[in-house]
Amino acid sequence: MTAPRTITLDITILGREFKVACKEREREELLEAVALLDKRMREIRDAGKVTGTDRIAVMTALNFAHELLRERRAAGTGSTPAAAEDAIDGDSARRRIQSMQSAIDQALAGQDKLF
Repeated sequence: MTAPRTITLDITILGREFKVACKEREREELLEAVALLDKRMREIRDAGKVTGTDRIAVMTALNFAHELLRERRAAGTGSTPAAAEDAIDGDSARRRIQSMQSAIDQALAGQDKLF
């Protein structure tokens, strides 16, 4: 049995080009992930609240991580994601997200000068 062939793809995320290696059989899934990531990063950029590619990438990653954790919790309780979301204290979640965004902004302060 032969090992899956590795290919290199040229992808574009938020107008920047990257070369990414993946297994040939994972190509379609990777392209789907690229499209989703690019879409989400553009949404955050276009909202105008976050500037700088690094900050946009971090906020997008935080949003994806939050969604993943919410889905995992919902799967663990047997409830639907919508029901799990209803169980979350919205004000508390907003405060935590704002706190995380502030911490990220402080950590990345001055990073824009490097690029």
